[in-house]
Amino acid sequence: MTLPIDRRSALLLLGGVGAAPLLASARSRGLQPDPSRPARIQPGDVFGLVSPATAAFETDPTEVFADAFRAVGLEPRLGRNYYERRGYFAGSDAERAADIMEFFADPEVKGIFARGGWGAARVLPHLDYDVIRANPKVLLGYSDATALLMGVHAKTGLVVMHGPGPGNRFSTEHFRRTLMDGEADLLENLVEDPGDHIVPREHRVRTIAGGRASGPLLGGNLTVLTAIMGSEYLPDFAGAILFLEDVDEAVYRVDRMMTTLKLAGVLDRIAGFIFGRCTDCDPGSGFGSLTLEQVIEDHIATLGIPAFRGSMIGHIPEQFTLPVGGRAEMDADRGTIRLLEPAVL
Repeated sequence: MTLPIDRRSALLLLGGVGAAPLLASARSRGLQPDPSRPARIQPGDVFGLVSPATAAFETDPTEVFADAFRAVGLEPRLGRNYYERRGYFAGSDAERAADIMEFFADPEVKGIFARGGWGAARVLPHLDYDVIRANPKVLLGYSDATALLMGVHAKTGLVVMHGPGPGNRFSTEHFRRTLMDGEADLLENLVEDPGDHIVPREHRVRTIAGGRASGPLLGGNLTVLTAIMGSEYLPDFAGAILFLEDVDEAVYRVDRMMTTLKLAGVLDRIAGFIFGRCTDCDPGSGFGSLTLEQVIEDHIATLGIPAFRGSMIGHIPEQFTLPVGGRAEMDADRGTIRLLEPAVL
């Protein structure tokens, strides 16, 4: 996920932006507590907005986003360092981590949304995971927030949420159903007109290998995930359903990152695979290139596990809210994800 600061303003600002022994070592340090689920969000609850990565721009659409939380009956509250600035970051690593910890420790705050950009990985050593474990609450984000979601889940066992928050009709519906109503939902791509069953091109799914698999959902942004590979901030992927997405990456870089997952032993441990969207991931200029589809199939088709691509996950206007660490069943022939338990209590 290359990240020139002057691009992707709304999408990335609000959400988006020797390895096998290391993984075994992380597991041996007890970083995989039993999963715990946060309480569901209720109308009137305070929802904290934090900026653990890139600084807010002058044209930042935060107030519009805050209004979207108000529209579903919640009270948005900005972290005290939300608009701080240190180079391209929203303050120092310690300041950005302090906002997260303040909201986790505050009993009035019931949920936290982490906007994207670049830099959430840098706050991970500054977080107090004992405090987070003792105060489970909804933690939501995507894109660069993948590092925060993975780190918190690996260290505490808390089921965290990969998603955009309320916004358009589709995302708001999934936010409400998953986090407020506590539904164990069936996630399937939009069909433009159910009467004639014509699926828009951008919402079509492609089966890589058929079948069903069940297990905890783990994943997020491919670039961010591979950037923390080998650290103590990744959970055990054994038996998991791995989901991935990315934005503005050349195909050869996607290939390189998928190779990293293979060499680290991750792909050989998972039970199922889902690739969402890789927005603006073109082959690029120069002589010759594999297609993105060829790269994904090269790495996945030979694994002998159910796999599909095209799920509504990633840097797109309409996307699912996924409980990271929550159990789900995927159907690679239908291109669906069924949550086997509510994401919240």
